[in-house]
Amino acid sequence: MNTLQHIKSDGNSLEVIATEGFGNFLKEQQLSIAFTTYQVGKIFMIGLDDTQKISISERTFPRCMGLALKDNSIWMSSLFQVWRFENSVPKNQKYKGYDKIYIPQIAYTTGDIDIHDMIITPKNRTVFVNTRFNCLATISDTHSFKPLWKPPFISKLVAEDRCHLNGLAGENGLPKYVSMVSRTDTEQGWRDHRKNGGIVMDVQTNEVVCKNLSMPHSPRLHNGKLYLLDAGSGYFGYVDISQKKFIPMTFCNGFIRGMNFIGDYAIVGLSKHRENKAFEGLQLEENLKKHQQDAECGLNIISLKTGEVVEQLRLNGIVRELYDVMSMPNIQKPLVIGTMKDDIQRMITVEN
Repeated sequence: MNTLQHIKSDGNSLEVIATEGFGNFLKEQQLSIAFTTYQVGKIFMIGLDDTQKISISERTFPRCMGLALKDNSIWMSSLFQVWRFENSVPKNQKYKGYDKIYIPQIAYTTGDIDIHDMIITPKNRTVFVNTRFNCLATISDTHSFKPLWKPPFISKLVAEDRCHLNGLAGENGLPKYVSMVSRTDTEQGWRDHRKNGGIVMDVQTNEVVCKNLSMPHSPRLHNGKLYLLDAGSGYFGYVDISQKKFIPMTFCNGFIRGMNFIGDYAIVGLSKHRENKAFEGLQLEENLKKHQQDAECGLNIISLKTGEVVEQLRLNGIVRELYDVMSMPNIQKPLVIGTMKDDIQRMITVEN
């Protein structure tokens, strides 16, 4: 792999490395990629500059997780807020080499409700997984959130993370499938069912479409097929809806979480274990030994035709965990602006 960039953050270092063909993949697919790094609280945007070298933009937001892109806007969840970023660069123009500059425009305060996946509906409604309260919810102009749906086995709306509802797949922009670690209705009850208690549920019918999963994350519909990350085993695959069965395709050497697509490829996020702890009680630990691999943090580009990992990006240093991954089609070199540096004071735009 080729080293791309060393980033210093609060005295700690981060090394970003990628396979030789990673930049060519971005060029051929006319793509940039964004991802959030859970425990150190950063959003990254990976693109290409005009010389076809990989460009990296990153900013800090506490515990940033869920991502969603629609038109000129990016939505992102953080520790106690939901942010909306707006692009300030007009179409077919560039500013200092960037064809998109995303400025944090609005933040809704939700409190620490542990927001995971999110989607934006055709009417620009933000729907997110409220993991702490075991429900799907949306933004409220007057309160922390407005609940929209909860699993039928959840008896009441309480801040107890009973089933670890986490993933959300949209169909035609509306909520369709969710993933959760268990069907438990007690506080933190999911922790005793990480190995095989996971399910995927259709929120429109309340039907369980797949069960016996291990910490499932990131259900996504792509070209009519429901893809899924069985994080507790390390396998990327898809759900055969007719048989209600998970079909594994590719083993990834890490705790997989965060997925998006471009054409015939999946972009999958990998994380290392937390605080030097192994993946205790999960099949992933045995699968890593079986494949003689160590857990890594970064991105795998997987061919949907063959299941082969065709390109990789890895993060070494302070970043150990990714949460969400977002493809940014037809964007070459994006820049994200944060709130902790003074560049946000100088990013002034005027509406026509």
